[in-house]
Amino acid sequence: MATETLKTYTYEEVSKHKSHDDLWVVYNGQVYNISPYIDEHPGGEEVVLDVAGTDATEAFNDIGHSDDAHEILAGLLVGKIEGGVTKEVKSIINTEQEGGFGFPVIAVAVFLIAFAAYYFLQNN
Repeated sequence: MATETLKTYTYEEVSKHKSHDDLWVVYNGQVYNISPYIDEHPGGEEVVLDVAGTDATEAFNDIGHSDDAHEILAGLLVGKIEGGVTKEVKSIINTEQEGGFGFPVIAVAVFLIAFAAYYFLQNN
């Protein structure tokens, strides 16, 4: 379904779809009906119901879903959210795409501290 032909929904409309049999979420500015998949979700029904009727972008990205999960989600697309992706969601998306350099820096720092401690203890 091309983005231009997608129906546009408001957050208010999406918020009405939060039951097991009628469950919608917003992800990256698009609206998905995930009702058909809820029983197959590996994390269980409760995880999905927790984000029902809301913008689930952060929750979805925090889990680190597989390519398969993204493909399944693409098949459940029903529309786009009015106003597009919010600044808050754009920030989440950009942060995750950038990846940052925090972990490598911390790993190197820990290694250097351990090496310095070892060297100091061996020479004293």
